[in-house]
Amino acid sequence: MFDKKPKSYTDLLGKTNRIVEGTIIKGDINSPADFRLDGHLFGNFQSKGKIVIGPAAIVKGDIVCKNADIEGQFEGKIQVTEILNVKSKASIHGEVVCGKLSVEPGADFSATCVMKTHQKQLPAHGQSTEEKA
Repeated sequence: MFDKKPKSYTDLLGKTNRIVEGTIIKGDINSPADFRLDGHLFGNFQSKGKIVIGPAAIVKGDIVCKNADIEGQFEGKIQVTEILNVKSKASIHGEVVCGKLSVEPGADFSATCVMKTHQKQLPAHGQSTEEKA
């Protein structure tokens, strides 16, 4: 009747990781939980959750995640499955692939952007639409 699984220690504390301002990471980060970055990351980031890049943060590398809010500086390729929010103080240079995009006025958005909301309807890699007809 009461077959609830006990919550893990991380469930009870919340599932947001945080790297504070002044911290520099050189390497890759892989996190199953949400992540807030206020320091510097020189490497790649991958998460099944959301990343928040704070106003003092600098990221140089590739990001793959579900959702993202960017206020700081980002340089590289970012792939966001759902929504990418670019705040007014953000600076993005590189390549963006996302489901939905929101850019506030004042943001420095110097990137190529591809929006992929229905990936199943796209032709297979290496085939053009003429080859399927």
